Amino acid sequence: MVKNNCRPGRALARISRPTPRNLARLAAVLARGGLVAVPTETVYGLAADALNSAACEKIFRAKGRPSTDPLIVHVRSLAQAAEIAVLNPAARKLAAAFWPGPLTLVLPKRTCVPAIVTAGLGSVAVRLPRHPLLRRLLRLCGRPLAAPSANPFGYISPTTAAHVRAGLGGHIAHILDGGACTIGVESTILDLRNPARPVLLRPGAISRTQLEKILGQRLRVPRRPALAAQSGSNLLATRDSLPATAQLAPGLLPRHYAPRTPLTLEKKLPAPARAAREPRTAFLYFQRPSRAPAGAKNIFWLTPTGRPANAARTLYARLRALDSGRWQAIRAEWIPGTTGLAPALNDRLARAAAK
Repeated sequence: MVKNNCRPGRALARISRPTPRNLARLAAVLARGGLVAVPTETVYGLAADALNSAACEKIFRAKGRPSTDPLIVHVRSLAQAAEIAVLNPAARKLAAAFWPGPLTLVLPKRTCVPAIVTAGLGSVAVRLPRHPLLRRLLRLCGRPLAAPSANPFGYISPTTAAHVRAGLGGHIAHILDGGACTIGVESTILDLRNPARPVLLRPGAISRTQLEKILGQRLRVPRRPALAAQSGSNLLATRDSLPATAQLAPGLLPRHYAPRTPLTLEKKLPAPARAAREPRTAFLYFQRPSRAPAGAKNIFWLTPTGRPANAARTLYARLRALDSGRWQAIRAEWIPGTTGLAPALNDRLARAAAK
């Protein structure tokens, strides 16, 4: 892991409104090798010029990120994607269907992409984002931008500018405020190095069913983290727990997106009346319970409507709030269903609950 280089007493990052003047200023910061935390439709990212090794190294230092975990490169157009990756016909079909949007494709890389971006591998993860502010920055700076989530490595991803400042405010200088992220969980990642054997590496807002419909073939799906049924410590990753070999894409470690408060994930939480008898434990239900005891302060939920899309927009903000609430433990509920955003939500919760 690259050590964090925050200096004691350093001023907190400046949050900038998305005015034309600020966008031009931040694009200039990126063009000269600086870092800017940027909004995307998924989560906030920590951006740097993807073709500048020294700039990308700053990402790893600011986040405390291991060099074995590659970065996603964000591009402004399909043509720019073709400059950094080898686009096969399957990739072009998916790009036509889902770009701009929350889909990342892992493809053979071009030689212009630095090794630090790809963890030394011959592939690169590339995405054309949908968020209008990030797209304007990409046009203004004229460079592809490497941008992992703008948080300390392994911790809960940020979905507002305030989340970024709380986690990395003393380590970076610039945050572009684009409001709350509209999706709230990271992009779908598909390994298309071999288009005859596409592999769904990470679920997201673009579902497996949608991808299979466009490709006309089934996707391989690696084994997901097991349901965590026991309490365990969820401190941030230590050097001993980090991978010794390069990961194919980000977000694949067994434990990730994790609060510091021990979290467990359960198929079904106890009835709210029973949960209220454990006042030092926070209970996070998928849908608002209909019979929560009056005055119970340890009952929380992700959505009042039962819609996974609403839960996705709430998940990380809720976990952050609970993590700062001095609870001894958090017990979260498995999201029902196997379609839409349910697999993505359960993937993130399972990794957050892993020991």
